[in-house]
Amino acid sequence: MSPPEEREPPSEGAVREQLREKPGPRGSNAPAQGRDAPETQGDSDADHGFVEAPAGEPADEAEPGTVKSAPGEDGDAADAALEAEAAGSPPDESDPLAEAERSRDEYLSLAQRTQADFDNFRRRAARETAAAGARAKAGLVRELLPALDNLERALAAADEADDGFARGVQMVHAEIVGALERNGVAAFEPSGERFDPTVHEALSTRPADDAEAGLVIDVVEKGYRLEETVLRPARVIVSA
Repeated sequence: MSPPEEREPPSEGAVREQLREKPGPRGSNAPAQGRDAPETQGDSDADHGFVEAPAGEPADEAEPGTVKSAPGEDGDAADAALEAEAAGSPPDESDPLAEAERSRDEYLSLAQRTQADFDNFRRRAARETAAAGARAKAGLVRELLPALDNLERALAAADEADDGFARGVQMVHAEIVGALERNGVAAFEPSGERFDPTVHEALSTRPADDAEAGLVIDVVEKGYRLEETVLRPARVIVSA
């Protein structure tokens, strides 16, 4: 008697093909009763482990709209918002109204600073213009004072025979003096006053019997002021 032939084990692909061609009957999900239970159990094993899950209790499923946040989440957010408001924290930058108010305040502050700077510039420009005009006027008057002194000397040296010539010189002198006075220029003669080095220029000193020392006893050239500014100090002789 010949020994039985050894058969090769079927390949994995062949087993899968046989299972695909001959699927086993599906078992019922209902629980087995009586003696039919073992057969049902066998049929269930033929389903390769695919068993429908039992329906859960209705109470275990959440209905739409009934999901609640974890305890403390909403309360913490509200408390944080109240604390931020009490501390004076800046509003949310995403708020368009807060952003518009912030921009309004910035532009208002910028406009106020610009207005203040312009007012200061205008006042400073007015002061500088007035000072420049006063300097120009003072310079012109200083140039005219020597000519005015010469006219006065000519009037003092005029003879009675030259009455017409003296009258003409006097008219010119009066017109110049009037123009200077209309522009705030005034002459001053400190004869008999105490010598003041801020407004007087002492050319010499000499003893005087009828005057105490330090007094102006003779005025060589009159002094001139432009309002409060001394254009030329009076040139005087002081008693010793």
